[in-house]
Amino acid sequence: MIITNEADYALRIMRALSDGEQHTVSDVCEQESIPKQFAYKIIRKLSDGGVIQVTRGVRGGIKLLANLKDVTLFDIVEMTDAERYIIDCMRPGNRCVWMETNCKFCQIHGRLMEIQTVLDEELKKESLYNLITDQPRKSKSASKKSKIKTE
Repeated sequence: MIITNEADYALRIMRALSDGEQHTVSDVCEQESIPKQFAYKIIRKLSDGGVIQVTRGVRGGIKLLANLKDVTLFDIVEMTDAERYIIDCMRPGNRCVWMETNCKFCQIHGRLMEIQTVLDEELKKESLYNLITDQPRKSKSASKKSKIKTE
């Protein structure tokens, strides 16, 4: 999995809305250098995901609904990208022709599945609040290191 342009634009939209104010789509696109033709599709996905609110009409716009501390990078990738797997054969319901042909487990698939799991877990640890405000993530290893230094 990679962070696609769509996920990148979604992150930028969330950054623009992080002040809690309502903004027009045009303003967000201009502020965050997002092509308007992509913004509406992404905004719909973020709205369907429950993280932003869309108000239509003359006084309409978009506004952040979710607490950025509760939304992870994984959440945004999952909302925006149907292709979040690092290889096709990991998608639910996808057939592996090699395994069917050889009637045995594919070692490559197994190892890539382990990598996918680690990647997903890391993305789940990164809140948008930390990402947008450049706050360091408190990791278990960092807290262990600090305990070692103080003891």
